[in-house]
Amino acid sequence: MTTTTLAVLVPLLPFLGAAAGLLLGRTAPGFVRPLAILPTLAALALAAIVAVRQGGDATVTAATELTPTGSIPIELALYIDGFAALVAVLVGLVATCVQIYSTGYLREDPRYPSYAALVSLFTSAMFLVVYSGDLIVLLVGWEVMGICSYFLVGHYWETPEARAASIKAFLVTKLGDVPFLIGLFALATDAGSFRITQILATVAHGGLDHPTLVALLLLAGVAGKSAQFPLHTWLPDAMAGPTPVSALIHAATMVAAGVYFIARLLPVFEASSAAMVTLAAMAAVTMVGSGLAALAQDDIKRVLAYSTIGQLGYMTGALALGDRGAAVFHLLSHGAFKALLFLAAGVIIHAAGTNSLAAMSRMSHLRDRIPDAYWTMTVALLALAAIPPFSGFFSKESVLGAAEHITAGHTEHAPGAAGWIVLVAGLLTALLTAAYATRLWLLTFYGRGTEAPDHGRQPLTMTVVLWVLAVPSLALGGLAYRSLPHWFDGNDLAPTLTTSVLGTGVALAGGLVMYAAWRHLLGPATRVPLGAVAAHPEGDPGLVEAEAIATHAPAYGDVASAPDPADPGRLLLGPLHPHAAAGFHLDAAYQALFVRPVQAGASLVRFLDREVVDTYVRGAGALPRWLGAAVRRAQTGNLQTYVSALLAGTVVLAVAALLVASGA
Repeated sequence: MTTTTLAVLVPLLPFLGAAAGLLLGRTAPGFVRPLAILPTLAALALAAIVAVRQGGDATVTAATELTPTGSIPIELALYIDGFAALVAVLVGLVATCVQIYSTGYLREDPRYPSYAALVSLFTSAMFLVVYSGDLIVLLVGWEVMGICSYFLVGHYWETPEARAASIKAFLVTKLGDVPFLIGLFALATDAGSFRITQILATVAHGGLDHPTLVALLLLAGVAGKSAQFPLHTWLPDAMAGPTPVSALIHAATMVAAGVYFIARLLPVFEASSAAMVTLAAMAAVTMVGSGLAALAQDDIKRVLAYSTIGQLGYMTGALALGDRGAAVFHLLSHGAFKALLFLAAGVIIHAAGTNSLAAMSRMSHLRDRIPDAYWTMTVALLALAAIPPFSGFFSKESVLGAAEHITAGHTEHAPGAAGWIVLVAGLLTALLTAAYATRLWLLTFYGRGTEAPDHGRQPLTMTVVLWVLAVPSLALGGLAYRSLPHWFDGNDLAPTLTTSVLGTGVALAGGLVMYAAWRHLLGPATRVPLGAVAAHPEGDPGLVEAEAIATHAPAYGDVASAPDPADPGRLLLGPLHPHAAAGFHLDAAYQALFVRPVQAGASLVRFLDREVVDTYVRGAGALPRWLGAAVRRAQTGNLQTYVSALLAGTVVLAVAALLVASGA
């Protein structure tokens, strides 16, 4: 087969698997798991073959007109460069791991067939975004991911948390998609085409009439999809969905789509210095704010959610510097270790007997009970904290190195202000990242909260996936930073001495300070006995998660006495802690600025409609009704009454005629 044919099959196979899974989910349940895993695994294999054939060399392009429009054509087009080839492999790898993991995690879930089909459709949509060479077709994949996220985040729809989270994720991302769509049409109008190749050619010749406006409109959509300030508030709440869904959204789909979109169309943004500085400022606020918020969260999945927001900030920061190689390098390494973190969190949720939003302060000595999760999560947290030689060190240092390069005035792609913004924010975020990663590790595996019942070993499909993802989390960075420039723009991705020393130094300082604070707080506290609390039923970890969400309570111990008092995050943040724990009250601000005014306006419109408009409508109908009632009463059916009325009327008319005649 040609490379083009193989590339077409990559998004098509998961789509067909999703369709077949939905059709056969009830009639032939035995086919559900093979239909979930095999098409995605085949797509991964084909994506790897496409990547090998592309080899980082000439871009693979092909196109056919989808439908005549009479103006700007819409085409089914492929545009596969080194970025697309490698990102597609990441998507296939994470999606396959999630599907395999889910067969154990949700093995008793009655809605597993629809869940698996939606995950396959989600994967297909992301493949379409990655490979598409036409912006309208890319938009189709972009929006399909939004729909899939709505259903998957709300998988446990019996609970108000899941329902609210799914609606919030959908609405916030749609809020960004409206200007994004306008920006796409404005871009296509200037370029005369939706084809990416034509758009890039137009930008190269200075053909964009309104580059700043177009770039800022597109950034709004990116901020929503990739959870960047100020449209990031949906992502922490989305943790109400199943843990494998969180891994898929955070590691390889949805939030990665916005970063990838900017990387693909970076020259459009580089055409506007204002857009690049705006992107840098957005990245800086996102990085630092999410790091502080992560330090204050008690739920393990919300810590990881804010961590994702911060790491995406590194990627958008690299893009603000004009270095898409560093951005996509970090996207690839982050995809591996963040998927591992979330899937290990799923094992922890089951072992701790907690709910989906697993409180770390209530965990107790899990290290010996789940050694697979302990060791693999340790690897992933070291990668997250950018400790050498783990993968996160090399990819994060490529971002900081690019920032240092900009501050020295060695490029014309980005203003110097953007370099300083990203460098300072990146170093501060490295300190915060190491601190909250250390806190998560200590409270989860060495905490002294409630001792939960032992649910036994996790299914093999769950633990094997953890070790598979641990390999790239450990080795990807060291192996890739030398070879990836050939796949990307040729920019050097090797760590530089200055940023390596600074970045590693602040990371170690953050980890050590957190450890010292934890040791300072650690007193003679003992585990809280279960007492008369019944053990949570053993079995499916997905049901442990779902049932505990449904009860809105931990599945163990007394809530008041369970939490571990040794929380170093509270100590270090001091008076900032309650504000950081609440996400710096952005949700409250949006409630006051947008939700309440809209609700007040809706109430006013409802009042006017009910009390004013309806009053006129009711009045217009009441008058004929009253007249009809009066006439109806006159129809008695008595002939004498009718004759009397006729005579009376005749007399009245005669008198009236005489009066008129006499007056004349």
